[in-house]
Amino acid sequence: MLTRVKSAVANFMGGMMAVGPNGDQPGCSDLPLKFPYSRPEFLGLSPDEVECSADHIARPILIPKETKRLPWSTGYAEVINAGKSTLNEDQACCEVLVVKRRPAGPSTPNRMPMTRRRSSLPNGEGLGLRDNPDISNDLTFHYWALFDGHAGSGAAVLASRLLHHHIALHLQEVMEILCTPNLLPPTCLGEEPIDHHLSPTSQRALTRAASLRGAAGAPGSPSTPPTRFFTEKKVSHESLVIGAIENAFKDMDVQIEREKAVYNVSGGCTALVVVFVLGKLYVGNAGDSRAIIIRAGEVTPMSAEFTPESERQRLQFLAYMQPYLLGNEFTHLEFPRRVQRKEVGKRMLYRDFTMSGWAYKTVEEDDLKFPLIYGEGKKARVLATIGVTRGLGDHNLKVHDSNIYIKPFLSCCPESQSIELFKANVRVYPLVQHEHGADDVLVLGTDGLWDVLSNQEVAEAVTSFLANCDPDDQHRYTMAAQDLVMRARGVLKDRGWRISNDRLGSGDDISVYIIPLMYGNKQN
Repeated sequence: MLTRVKSAVANFMGGMMAVGPNGDQPGCSDLPLKFPYSRPEFLGLSPDEVECSADHIARPILIPKETKRLPWSTGYAEVINAGKSTLNEDQACCEVLVVKRRPAGPSTPNRMPMTRRRSSLPNGEGLGLRDNPDISNDLTFHYWALFDGHAGSGAAVLASRLLHHHIALHLQEVMEILCTPNLLPPTCLGEEPIDHHLSPTSQRALTRAASLRGAAGAPGSPSTPPTRFFTEKKVSHESLVIGAIENAFKDMDVQIEREKAVYNVSGGCTALVVVFVLGKLYVGNAGDSRAIIIRAGEVTPMSAEFTPESERQRLQFLAYMQPYLLGNEFTHLEFPRRVQRKEVGKRMLYRDFTMSGWAYKTVEEDDLKFPLIYGEGKKARVLATIGVTRGLGDHNLKVHDSNIYIKPFLSCCPESQSIELFKANVRVYPLVQHEHGADDVLVLGTDGLWDVLSNQEVAEAVTSFLANCDPDDQHRYTMAAQDLVMRARGVLKDRGWRISNDRLGSGDDISVYIIPLMYGNKQN
């Protein structure tokens, strides 16, 4: 077991992983690729430019050739890693989508619910959405996403091409409700809608009348059972959008598993998604990327990272309830360090899923097994293998040289930590309820950025850079993203990549969006 763990740690915690020409592990599959490896479409790179971008020595910073390819004058920049993998395993996607209403009648649901309307002018002015007389029948949403792949680029490429389609499908299912803001969502589709402008007394009377009709076997509801309680939870329109995003993540994960039977889809990926619809920003995160809002120089976190340490109690509880997942080789308990055989019978610090603090227990023979979670910070791993606990893919990932699957411990659901600032699984920001200046932005970044720069350092860098730019310059956000990536990458010196104060720069792939919020106010 010790040799196996050492080998696994060597593979995942350092050095350059050997990968094939498509960013996949050699010999892992003879299946074809569903989508070839590429860089984000909006960068406008030729195949030769894509090849040149994979230079681990020069590490060129890539930006879109045309700012108008992205809505709201969004800024974007990226850089490849310093040798961690042959290819850049980050992926990005940005789209403006229009969801069409489903056709009336019992026909088969429309599986292509939207038409993609790429902006042809800066700030999305070329979309023509306001000039279309039928646009009231459609639901438009803006979409930005970052995917950070590991053990190959296949899952990240697939998710970058398809996740927004899953979101559109789920929004289509509830769009008639979303487009009727004065009516609360019915508990069952097809029921009488609830008008929340009615007085509570009138609303209770309607609800009770409907219940009594059902109880009395009224026409149209002969089999409806008598209703015992007339109170129901009120479900907001906002929560329907959140549910659409959450289910889209789950559907994407299922599709990756299904596609692996037919195509070569390597590894897994984290996913950070932003959806702007009906005046609100929705941020869903599964993994260790991060989103922050910078408004008037102040930072508002819009996501939380999911790592072995941050999700320790969830992972330990799962292992406690289903110990067979540990293959009789790991323990769900955590100790400050590995337990040695000579310490059996002694009292040692430990904690389990019920504890945030520490206590002492008598060391037993079972405690000599390798811990479910081992290491600290960026070196923390689940089952000595993977350093993120939420994301897409990884269905075939096992502990090295064993038959212990890691997927049961990984969640594909976007979620925020259950602390006061984060009430919901997908964080919501009511953008149109606030006024925003030209320097108020949403910053999205993969972990390569946040590994070396704090929220405050990013905010100060972006605020300082934008303050020195012409507010009317449509390229200012792209240049700010480029500057931010440069600050995190640093400069190559004798002792590696170095940033300010001679600190070690990021050797990981880095991808960054800077999204100006003032354009969201103009959409309504």
